Amino acid sequence: MKRILVPSTSPKDWQPLLADPAKHWRTGYSAKTLAHAWEAASGFPPEVTAAFAKSPFPELRALELLLAVPEYQTDLPGGRQPSCSDIFALGRAKNGLVAIAVEGKVNEEFGPLLSEWRKPLTRGKQERWAFIERLLHLGRLSADRLRYQLFHRMAAAVLEARRFGAGDAVLLVHSFSPTGAWYGDFAAFAEFLGGVPRKGRVVPLTPLEDVRLHAAWVQGSRRFLSS
Repeated sequence: MKRILVPSTSPKDWQPLLADPAKHWRTGYSAKTLAHAWEAASGFPPEVTAAFAKSPFPELRALELLLAVPEYQTDLPGGRQPSCSDIFALGRAKNGLVAIAVEGKVNEEFGPLLSEWRKPLTRGKQERWAFIERLLHLGRLSADRLRYQLFHRMAAAVLEARRFGAGDAVLLVHSFSPTGAWYGDFAAFAEFLGGVPRKGRVVPLTPLEDVRLHAAWVQGSRRFLSS
């Protein structure tokens, strides 16, 4: 992706960035809902600010938003498709920068389980998963019953943290589902990486040698579902 970024003037500026601008830009669905929620905020949306305020790390509790980039692409080895975060956000904490890969959700699922994504197991998929295993220090643990999307989005957060020199990488699910649809998938992923997930909190995961990992599930305002 190009590194020249044009500031938005309204949520409508987010639509052309989507893979399918006509199909994916619908009222009550994640892309449009997320755009309206973030554009309405001064800095982070309030539920994101509140989640960081409850972090066990005091230095993360007053995070300042430096930039937020919709549909941000992070290249990963294997295949032609990058990991595309709904938003990549860069924040400033007391001890340095924080890289945040945001995944917006209403009722959409997280995509296939890792075991499903592997079929057929192409050379590109082998290369990509081997890279993610090394990056996140997964070792020989089996992740087959977990959602592949969460792994490559966490990998994107780590790679961008290293690119920007950030000491913390966060996978943040911004959900607008009234029922918390698919939270169980997120919780299983966070537990797999050593966390104790709780809604509305940024929880620490098993850290890497140079980057601390975190995961968060925050609940957005339902008023944006009708935007």
